[in-house]
Amino acid sequence: MFSLNSKIFLYITVLAAVVFSGGCLKPSVQKQAPTLLKTEISEIKELQAEVDRFARVASMRAKMYLNFEDNSFAQFGSKEVYRRADGEVVVQRPANIFLKVQVPVIKSDVAQMTSDGEKFRVAILQDGGSGKYKKFVMGTNNADYTKLQAGLDAANGDTVSATQVNAFANLRPQHFTDAMLVRPIDTNNLYTHSTIFQIEETETEKKSSPLRKVTRGYYLLDEFVRGADGSTTISRRFWFDRVGKIRLARQQIFDAKGEISSDIVYGLEGELSSTGEYKNLPLEITVTRPQEKYSMKLKYQVPEEVAIGQTYPATAFVLQNTWELEVLDLDKKLQELNAARPANTNQNIAFRVR
Repeated sequence: MFSLNSKIFLYITVLAAVVFSGGCLKPSVQKQAPTLLKTEISEIKELQAEVDRFARVASMRAKMYLNFEDNSFAQFGSKEVYRRADGEVVVQRPANIFLKVQVPVIKSDVAQMTSDGEKFRVAILQDGGSGKYKKFVMGTNNADYTKLQAGLDAANGDTVSATQVNAFANLRPQHFTDAMLVRPIDTNNLYTHSTIFQIEETETEKKSSPLRKVTRGYYLLDEFVRGADGSTTISRRFWFDRVGKIRLARQQIFDAKGEISSDIVYGLEGELSSTGEYKNLPLEITVTRPQEKYSMKLKYQVPEEVAIGQTYPATAFVLQNTWELEVLDLDKKLQELNAARPANTNQNIAFRVR
């Protein structure tokens, strides 16, 4: 004897079979969907261990290929792509970096820049021939020069040359330290992990290939910093590719407002140096700075010649103006700008009172 619930279930099953397979609803067109790739399983401790494995690299010296993209015109659906340049980079924990950008083949310097973790210095040595924009730029890593930059842009004029130079001048050496020297897991912070699936398209695959468009699974490892008032703010987000194996594929770094300051993508893995101690590390790194509207791809020229673990003096990360370029002290300019504003405001008020 069937119960009432059993009869209802049987009725629904029969109805579904009739509707969906008996001719009422038949698939008229078979469409290709993104291929769902098989994913691996991992615990949060394993993800944290992978971050710490990257953090084993405490210093590095390498020759790179550099590709710079100016995304200032992204809102119009376009961007400026610059020719590939040669680069030499020295990085050392906690946040020291020296970066030299050169014209390929003739090896003449386009720019040199350093950061000691607190201050940065950038020498713009080539500007397309006019010499007008050759500067020795100095500033503070954590300072906000947004308002000052707007004034400098207006002073330089709205020309293509000025726009290109300003885009390149926004490139800061400290933007690459966290990309190349991943900070280790901090037990004082909070960490959570979750999963996400993304539809991705690989342009190198044929359009007819089932791997042209795929659904790829990722683990997200989020890092939260505790504030003095008990609040928590997101600091970093790590993306781990779960296909084939667990691989650190991306790192996003957030500012105090929760906005993405750096979006770092790690490419094809390989071995760095010839010691055999640094395997399965990225051979390509792409750093995108949404707020400065540029991205830079760094690729090791000869991975086995990368020097890891050496110690460099502090003076190596403080660039000197040996070219006697015109000095542009951004901190001084910002201070002058802020000091001038109250005076102008008072003058305007006095004028209106009269």
